[in-house]
Amino acid sequence: MSDVAVDYESAETNEEAVKQDNEPKEVGGVAGDRLRSFVERIERLEEEKAHLAEDIKEVYAELKGVGFDAKTVRKIVSLRKMDHEKRRETEELLDLYKTAIGMV
Repeated sequence: MSDVAVDYESAETNEEAVKQDNEPKEVGGVAGDRLRSFVERIERLEEEKAHLAEDIKEVYAELKGVGFDAKTVRKIVSLRKMDHEKRRETEELLDLYKTAIGMV
């Protein structure tokens, strides 16, 4: 047996103090509860975003597996996000630049 005496009452008090230190509080005008809520929401959304990114990666792998070019499909997705006028402007500039360097 060990000669070391354990002060259980003191250990419990220390655990409670640690818990209290981790509790959100208002400091310098910052509402800890509200801030923690925002941080936790962001963490959940980041986790969802990671899952969605993995799903998208799997779709690109699938389309590549059936013979489509993933890089070209990514470009199409990017173009479809643009409004019609911005897409037209981008395509015109691309054609102009290609002509200027002799690619057309």
